[in-house]
Amino acid sequence: QDTQLRSVDLSRVIKLLEDSDSVNLEKEQLKALKKVVKHFENGLPLKDLAQIIEILHLCAEKMNEQEAFTEPLCELIKLCGLPFQKKKLSDEVSYSVAVSNCIAQLGYLMRVPSSQVRIQICKCVVSFYNTELPRKLLSGYQPTSANYKIQMAELGGLAETLILSLTLVENQLTEKLWVLKALQHLSSSGVNCRLMMKAQAASRLCLYLNGVDPSGQLVFRSSEILWNLLENTSKEEVVNQLSSLECVHALKEVFVDLLMHGFRHYDRQLRNDLLVIATLLAENPAAPMIESGFTKLLIVLATFTEVKIPNPLIKGLKLTYSYEDFELKKLLFNVIAVLSKDPCVSLFVLTLQLLSENYVMPALLCYVKPSQKPGFHDWSAAQYEELQLHAIAILASVAPLLVDKYLSCQANTLLLVFLEWCIGQDPFFGQGNSFHGTGGRGNKLAQMRCSLRVLRSVVSLYDDAVNLNLCDQGAISQLLDILKYVANKSKEKEDAIVLEVQADILFILSALCENDLHRKELFSYEGVDILIPFIQMDPKRLYSGLGHNCLLFSALDCLWSCVIGCYIAEDYFLEKQGIFLLLDLLALKQKNLCNIILGILVEFCDNPKTTSHISTWRGEKDQTAANLLIELWRQEELELGVKRDRCGRIADVKRPIASSFQKQQEVIPMPANCPSFAIVEISENIRAKLYSLLCKLGFENLPGLSAKDFVTLAIIRRYIDFKVGEVWSELCAELKEEFRPVTSDEEALKVISEVSEDTGRMVAALQTEVLESQHHQEIQEEEETYTKIQAIHKQREMVNKSWKNFLTRTSKYEALKKAKRIQEKSIEASRSKLKTQNGTVHSTDIKGLSTTIGSGRLVTVESTPPQLIG
Repeated sequence: QDTQLRSVDLSRVIKLLEDSDSVNLEKEQLKALKKVVKHFENGLPLKDLAQIIEILHLCAEKMNEQEAFTEPLCELIKLCGLPFQKKKLSDEVSYSVAVSNCIAQLGYLMRVPSSQVRIQICKCVVSFYNTELPRKLLSGYQPTSANYKIQMAELGGLAETLILSLTLVENQLTEKLWVLKALQHLSSSGVNCRLMMKAQAASRLCLYLNGVDPSGQLVFRSSEILWNLLENTSKEEVVNQLSSLECVHALKEVFVDLLMHGFRHYDRQLRNDLLVIATLLAENPAAPMIESGFTKLLIVLATFTEVKIPNPLIKGLKLTYSYEDFELKKLLFNVIAVLSKDPCVSLFVLTLQLLSENYVMPALLCYVKPSQKPGFHDWSAAQYEELQLHAIAILASVAPLLVDKYLSCQANTLLLVFLEWCIGQDPFFGQGNSFHGTGGRGNKLAQMRCSLRVLRSVVSLYDDAVNLNLCDQGAISQLLDILKYVANKSKEKEDAIVLEVQADILFILSALCENDLHRKELFSYEGVDILIPFIQMDPKRLYSGLGHNCLLFSALDCLWSCVIGCYIAEDYFLEKQGIFLLLDLLALKQKNLCNIILGILVEFCDNPKTTSHISTWRGEKDQTAANLLIELWRQEELELGVKRDRCGRIADVKRPIASSFQKQQEVIPMPANCPSFAIVEISENIRAKLYSLLCKLGFENLPGLSAKDFVTLAIIRRYIDFKVGEVWSELCAELKEEFRPVTSDEEALKVISEVSEDTGRMVAALQTEVLESQHHQEIQEEEETYTKIQAIHKQREMVNKSWKNFLTRTSKYEALKKAKRIQEKSIEASRSKLKTQNGTVHSTDIKGLSTTIGSGRLVTVESTPPQLIG
């Protein structure tokens, strides 16, 4: 076979086809082509591909005048569909350019005005994805790898060429379907999809969707390719190509046709696929969804089973309760969610009008009620639960946009009743199968979470009418009951869903009670009792990843909004040692917690009882509140890069509290109504709150402070003065940028600057004095300690000397006698010199005693003579 292959002279065949007198040589040319086809029937060698392509082009040229060349051309194209043959492993790389060019030329042959040739080209491309090997293999050759042709097709840009060839076959359905089939295979590759997008593949394919095709393959294959484009290329680019009015109209017509007349399982799946593409278009503000009427149609479809109002757009439509129609319902709900987030302001007004006019709010509120029985509305229990949770989740997006409709439909009442059912004892076992049903298996937790999200979304508007409507129905008391119920549940099993529910309730309470004294009083006792355990949370839980961090922030926010400002609630919180709990949290020195806790403490200090609680608090190692606040100040200045010397004193008297970033800022003249950087900086760190809190506590007689603390305290005490100096410094710099002040103003500004610098010098001098005083005190303490050490050493020397003398007396008799004599002399010298008259003198010496130590406790008393008695 190898000999036969070599025996075919392709150069002679090419020369024969190029002969100018080819009309007379037709039979010989056809015979030569058949011989070529016969010899290469098991595959084309890579080395001969360049000549084969040249033969293909020559045949294509002759087809214009001689139809007899059609069959050989198709046979040769068919050979290109077989695996190419290689002799060496390196041939695939060596001939890659020639092979990619060969496959690219196949695409260019689509210009040949022959249906047979075009279909054969498409069949050839489809065969690239057939991994079956030929029945016979050439001797000395082996087929190329399975993916070799696919890779070469990517390299040759075949997909782009086929997309462009669609214009050649747009009026020939069969050829168009074969091209789409080839493109369907090619679009499985990301490289091919990107090439297709260069040729505007998405818009071209979409325009063919509504073409006449009894088989339905046109819609199926086009939509399949569109899906591959969405998955393998930029979704935004595909959507942009589909966002023309013509494409949207075509998509709408096909969707409606499948919706109204598609009864097969296959039709319903295809309808749902097109709806997903329509949803992606709805996310693009540039897509003319409203202008084409597609948006209104989708909204009507989403609500017509709930509101039961006839609409000519869907006249005669009947949906079953099949799985595909269930998916359709969810997709339509999703469209509502997408439309409620339209970023285009001009179109958003029209979208809201459509949502309002087509009864979206009543339709969604139909699901805000307890499930009555399994299979309600002919959906299964699991399907109805999924639709219910989806509808309530969408309601959270729609309700803030249609507040008037929300109130007119009494949505607050429905939600509160539904929440009451959620904590009730009615037997209900949630399936928990859907995305929105996470964590709700066997309970009503998913329903509670979705309902609370709706309330959260509407109260976050801070609309007086909505909040008043809620409070008038006892929402505060009910929410506290729900919070207690969920808190008890969390003791059994704590997960992210339970924590989220608690955080949402706390947020809703914060929004309802903020700036309303009466509502705070309703919250007071019961609410404080519930808040305390949240603030007592174990700090280790903040890093669990379940949401304890968010829950703690929600609790602190609720404390700020619902307790502060109401003396009844504040006093009860103080009784519960709430300030101690806040300071315990503050002592953790977590950056994200410090700001809000300090703000709460500052607000609490308006209550005169608070400062005594703060002063009484003691942390680890008997740390005082004042020491903690000063440590936080030093930590904050370290992070801000404020310049200090090694002892913590002011290093720059001109800008004593300026951060490193602040010093890097250039002077930018600002309008009078815009705050300067020195003012903005106040809200960006916690120093202002620390200063305010220490002002409430007072700067005198603060317990538990070291000399280092007093050095820092001297700066804190002058914080406002330094901040005023910064503002004046910015003002001077801005004035010099714009114009030169008059002499009097310049002198005034100079005096103000000097005052600020003098304040810095004075504080620095005070700090130095504190440090010197501390140093002097340390020296005194050191001297006292040294004196005590000397006394201890002297005492030890005396004890040692006494012991040494004792040992000498016990070991040397002469020394003992000497010591005895000295002792007796000493005793005698100590006695009174006056002699007792008319009395008996008793000797105190014990006869025969040979010791110099004190006598024992035995005393012999001689009796006094009777004549001396009386």
